[in-house]
Order: sequence, then structure tokens, then C-alpha cells
Amino acid sequence: MMPQEQYTHHRSTMPGSEGPQVYKVGIYGWRKRCLYFFVLLLMILILVNLAMTIWILKVMNFTIDGMGNLRITEKGLKLEGDSEFLQPLYAKEIQSRPGNALYFKSARNVTVNILNDQTKVLTQLITGPKAVEAYGKKFEVKTVSGKLLFSADDNEVVVGAERLRVLGAEGTVFPKSIETPNVRADPFKELRLESPTRSLVMEAPKGVEINAEAGNMEATCRTELRLESKDGEVRGEKDRRSKSYSSNRPTLPITGW
Repeated sequence: MMPQEQYTHHRSTMPGSEGPQVYKVGIYGWRKRCLYFFVLLLMILILVNLAMTIWILKVMNFTIDGMGNLRITEKGLKLEGDSEFLQPLYAKEIQSRPGNALYFKSARNVTVNILNDQTKVLTQLITGPKAVEAYGKKFEVKTVSGKLLFSADDNEVVVGAERLRVLGAEGTVFPKSIETPNVRADPFKELRLESPTRSLVMEAPKGVEINAEAGNMEATCRTELRLESKDGEVRGEKDRRSKSYSSNRPTLPITGW
């Protein structure tokens, strides 16, 4: 029990007055027990809170350098292992450790946006489960040395490689014209130029040469086949030593219907 504080009050010093009265000052009874209970409860809450804080620091691996797989360095933030971002990520540069690959994984798609100062999208790359889409004014593919391999914009599509191979069984279809210095098939494979419903025209300012070194050459049409030359002659040679056949009829370079 707490010591009781007492004080003596002399009501009067006159003769015939009563003796001094003692008044008790403090908290007694159920009030005192409630006070002890609340103090004990507060101490328990402080201990539980301290234990939870230490447990969270231990589980999250908080250190002076960072938290868990996240490390704070002089150049920025460093993440080790797999990381999951539930909201958009804004960064100036993202790179992997030297010698390791950088992977982007998503259950739906991965979108990369290039914005200007007014937060307007200039270039966008979307990789989804069904297609890979790229939006921009121009698309280019270059080698490590900087040589252009492929370029596409609103005006034209440029293939800068030395050779363009089409491996499809049905070949390739050009709805309009195509300009190239050389059209040839792979070794021991046949080359076929065909126009099922329209005309097939081959033109060149300095001449058109058709050569089949190890096989036959066939030209087939439904109604009429013309070999024409405007200012010169049309020649068909068997070999260098054979006599050529010439015609003085002015024609177009090579036209098939």
C-alpha cells in the first residue's frame, strides 16, 4: 500500500475546541487498482510494439544500405533477385549487373512509353500475348557497327541487308511494284515470277538479263507473249559460239500478259 499522506489542520486554538483532524490524501480502493492495471497494460503494449518493430526489421532485412534486395548506392538504387512492380515504374536508366541478362516478365503485356516535356507519348512499344506493336514516326534496325538493316516510315520501307531471303512456301506477294538490282533463287531451287490476274512487267534503263545457268527457262502466258525492244534488238543465244537471232522490231524491254 502507498504511504498515506496526512496533514494536521488546527481549526481553532481557542479553549474548548476539538482536537486536530486528520484528512487522507491519495488514490485508494478500486481507483488505485485501475491505475495499476492501466500502467501494466501500457507496459505490455510497449513491449509488444517493440517486439513487432524488431520482427519487421528482421524480416524486411533493414540495414544501413537499404531494405531486403534493395540497396541504396551512390548511382541510385540496386535491386538483387526478382522484383515485382504493381504500379508504373519511372526511371532514367535500367540495367542489369555486368555479365547477367535483364528480363521483363508480365502476365499480360509490357509497355514502354517515351514521353516529351508535356508528358505526351512520342514512341510506344507494346509486347502482348498475341502481337508486338511499335508506334513511332520511324522504325530502324541497325547492326552493332551502325549499318542500317531495316527502316520503315510513312513514305517507304528500306531493307539495307545485302540479301533478303523469303522462306515461305508460297513466296511473297507485292501488291505494287518492287525495285531491286537482282532477283534469284537459292542454289538448286527454281525461281518463279508470276502474276495470276494482272500483267507482269520487268523494266530496266540499261537492260534486263534472264539467266538460267543449270536448268531451263520457261515463259508461259494465256493469250500472248511479247519480247520487245524500243531502239535495239532482241537476242536469244544458246552459247557464246552460236549464232544469234535478231529482230529489228521495236519493243518494250520484257512484258508478259
